Amino acid sequence: MEPMLLKPIGKDYLWGGIRLKKEYGKELDCHPLAETWECSAHPDGASLVISGKYKNMTLPQVFKQHPEYLGTKAQDGLLPVLVKLIDANEDLSIQVHPDDVYAREQEHQKGKSEMWYVLDAEEGASLIYGFRHRVTPEILRNALKTGDLDKHLQKVPVHKGDTYFVPAGTVHGIGKGILMAEIQESSNVTYRVYDYNRVDKNGRKRELHVDKAIQVMNMDVAPEPRQKVRLVNYEIGGSREILCRCQYFEVERLQVSQSISFSVGENSFQVLVCLEGDGQIQVMNTDQKPVRLSKGGTVFLPAGMGTCLVVGKAALLKIRC
Repeated sequence: MEPMLLKPIGKDYLWGGIRLKKEYGKELDCHPLAETWECSAHPDGASLVISGKYKNMTLPQVFKQHPEYLGTKAQDGLLPVLVKLIDANEDLSIQVHPDDVYAREQEHQKGKSEMWYVLDAEEGASLIYGFRHRVTPEILRNALKTGDLDKHLQKVPVHKGDTYFVPAGTVHGIGKGILMAEIQESSNVTYRVYDYNRVDKNGRKRELHVDKAIQVMNMDVAPEPRQKVRLVNYEIGGSREILCRCQYFEVERLQVSQSISFSVGENSFQVLVCLEGDGQIQVMNTDQKPVRLSKGGTVFLPAGMGTCLVVGKAALLKIRC
């Protein structure tokens, strides 16, 4: 087994921009470029391996040959997470995702809980996170008719480095001017509640899913999305901090100033996304050549790989299930 550099799939949703191309080197034929699915085995877009012996194979093709690369936690033989970069050049729709039970019954997919890590945010940028007060289906439908849904929604100012966990059922919306990394369950089920009456490139409004959204959303008062104080562990070669730990995934931020080592055990794969700088990944106690990872790059590390060493100066997200 070996580290696998990945090429993402791009999505040209109408709210996207150009920052992922300009700042993260994403050479994809999408205009605009709204999202890059950095590590994905989802049927709606699978990442391509661009290094080593699996070069030009998609991740699902690799996992079909080697299901053990996912680790013992992935009991269904499917990659349980989807890792994205998102450029919100305009407001995203106000939306909600179902939980696992509803999604499996109605959509034959997993539900979608997700985590956001803000890479950059324009001054005054904000996101929507749940309701300011309890609502009912009648209140929600009336607000959509009268155009005053905004007064019921909790708006949160955001800044670079912020982290938010968004459990399934939470009504939400990413605001204009936010660049973020998103780690989520491997699902593509989204129910739009409101889309600002926009039209797509063909002059059509995008579909809304109000009835389904009402069935799955939490209509209670949203907790204030206060971010817990994160414990940063410093060591000689850099630092680590846990950004999010939930039943679906764990996300850690590595700040490498010289070198940092970590173990990839049999229970889970790991994914590295380079946010800043560059470095090399060396699998210890092997004769494999180091794999170079620079800003915007993503690498998949198969379960059971053992001890890995990152050498260089870089900021990374490390994801595992």
